[in-house]
Amino acid sequence: MATQRSIFITGGGSGIGRAAALYFAARGWFVGVADINEAGMAGTLEQVAGDAKWAGRLDVRDRAAWDEALTAFAAAAGGRIDAMVNNAGIGTGGPLAELSKEEIDACLDINLRGVLYGAQAAYPFLKASAPGSALINIASAAGITGGSGMSVYSATKFGVRGIAESLDAEWAQDGITVASICPSFIDTPLLDGTGNRNTNENIRTRVTSAGLEITPVEQVAEAIWNAVHGEELHYLVGKTARSLAFAKRWLPGKVRKQQRSAGRQGLLGK
Repeated sequence: MATQRSIFITGGGSGIGRAAALYFAARGWFVGVADINEAGMAGTLEQVAGDAKWAGRLDVRDRAAWDEALTAFAAAAGGRIDAMVNNAGIGTGGPLAELSKEEIDACLDINLRGVLYGAQAAYPFLKASAPGSALINIASAAGITGGSGMSVYSATKFGVRGIAESLDAEWAQDGITVASICPSFIDTPLLDGTGNRNTNENIRTRVTSAGLEITPVEQVAEAIWNAVHGEELHYLVGKTARSLAFAKRWLPGKVRKQQRSAGRQGLLGK
């Protein structure tokens, strides 16, 4: 049985997934990245020194593919998986009345169903390496409060936080740590998309125009590290996420008023 700890990360071809892989690899972990972006995964592995690395194509919507990927990774990592990060996700924005069935289904299937499939598939591996193993779900500030034009995305991220809370209770007896990470605006390729089907202006431009901060992606990687080794349930990353969580708890009426006045801008999410 291997003594080197290992971590499996979905969406590892870019952004948060790549940053997490590099962070853990630099600290001596065997890292595995999964994605549908094979070129992106190759780029991630090129930045990981040594041979303690693995990559495999995975569509998180495919339940059987989860078993295949995790089994292959465990074999490559010496027979164990100590942590799994449900990071793969997409953004979907726009008025609900105008979204297509395909847009709704894709967001629900990747962001929510994929997280459930991943947790279910990872459970036997995490149980075998417990205590000290961990499941980390990447949620969002959009899972703290909903905003106009973000109904589907927010639903998935509220759900991701709920999954973490449920499994924290369910898996505590097995010695498995479960946590969610709630980033606000993180410097990843997602900021270069529009996040809303009714505008051609990218999210990065709208965020900076609104005077909001864009948090370095390395801070999310650090939060994932802390979550794997810590005891908290939800980790907030970025000033916006922390401020929003505080206001939602203590000034809910103000948050509601602000979200209504924001209209269709939809400036929340990782």
